[in-house]
Parts: sequence; structure tokens; C-alpha cells
Amino acid sequence: MKRFWKEVAVAEAEPGFRVTLDGRPIRTQGGAAQIVPSRALAEALAEEWRAQGEEIDASAFVLRDLTDFAIDKVAPDVAGTVSALMPFAETDTLCYRADPDEPLFRRQEELWEPLLAASEARHGIRLERASGVIHRKQPEQSLRKLAAHLEGQDAFALAALRTVAPLTASLTVALAALDDGADPQALFAAANAEEDWQAELWGWDLQAEHDRAARLAAFEAAARFALLARD
Repeated sequence: MKRFWKEVAVAEAEPGFRVTLDGRPIRTQGGAAQIVPSRALAEALAEEWRAQGEEIDASAFVLRDLTDFAIDKVAPDVAGTVSALMPFAETDTLCYRADPDEPLFRRQEELWEPLLAASEARHGIRLERASGVIHRKQPEQSLRKLAAHLEGQDAFALAALRTVAPLTASLTVALAALDDGADPQALFAAANAEEDWQAELWGWDLQAEHDRAARLAAFEAAARFALLARD
């Protein structure tokens, strides 16, 4: 599709801001008014439109797609979104370690334990750690508290979490990615500690490197999206 607009602008629109193309407001892919909660996010969305060339590159609309997901899918079904996120707490990858006598265990302890401990302190919860991959049930009270925390988030934060959690198999990492001052690259590296460890031992192949880079880019975009939405 060819570019069909000349001017991109940001306008106030109750209850937030929206992008206009030649004065016409943009709607989501689902047909809803694309209104976002912050000017910062609206300006970032506008930049995606301004950066387009004569031929539209749909893959460059990363923030637009996250915005439309938040408005079209998450906002109408917060309960469903929370339900989809909770398995990443019930089987959080940070809780499953190598055997204590394995070298990988030390790296997991170094990278994962501070993240888990910080999450436990913040949310007043306790999460069980285990060696190996056999499922260990998490305390029901901890899961209820995490679910209640998720239920209190807005659609934009939930959309970011819904994007990040599957990339890391960890609700702990996903929640940390939304913190002010979070380091997405460090968090992603922590979540991928086992994969990176194996690559250090046996080497990366080109497809694995490409896939990792794509997942990291999606992780960083979602974290940025959440930050912009509340800026």
C-alpha cells in the first residue's frame, strides 16, 4: 500500500491523546477510537507514521500494534488477559534451577535470585524454588496476590505484560520489565540464562541468533510501550 497522508499530528481526545493523519483521527484495526493515555505514547505513535516511506511497511508499526492489542483485545477482557498471564507465575522459569552441583546453577542463582527476592518483597509473596523441571505447585495465597495485582493494571500495562511474559516464560521478569529504570537487555539475558549458557558451551547457530534478536526486540518494544503509556 502506498502512503496516503501528508501531515501527522497529535491531538487531545478524551480521555487522552490520539494521532491524526491530515486531520483525520486514527482508529484501531478493530475499528475503535485509538486513544492512548499519554502524550508521550501518542507522539511515539505519530513518529511511526512519519517514518514511513512511499510504500507502507506494516512491520514498522510496532507500537501501533501494541496499542491496538491493548484497546481491541485486552480492555474488553481484562479477566481473560489475567488468566492468560497467571500460568507464567505458576510455572515461572526463574523458579526452576539446575541441580546445585552443576555450574549452571550458580549462574541461575546469581541472575535469578535477586529478581525473585525483589518480587517477593514487593508483592508480599513467597515462590517455591525447585531443581529440575518437575512442576512444583506455588502457594495459592501468592498466586491470588499476583492475580489481584494484575487485575489492578490498565489495559496498556497488561498488553505489555501479555507480550513480554511468553518471551521469557516468567511473570517475575515481565513485571520487572515494567518498572521505572528497568534494564530490558539485562532482564532478557537473565530470563535466557539457560539458553545462553548452552550457546556458550556449544556455540550459536545463525537461526538461533536471529530468533534471540527478534525476541529481544519484541521485549524491548513492549517495555518501552508500557513506559510511554504511563509517562
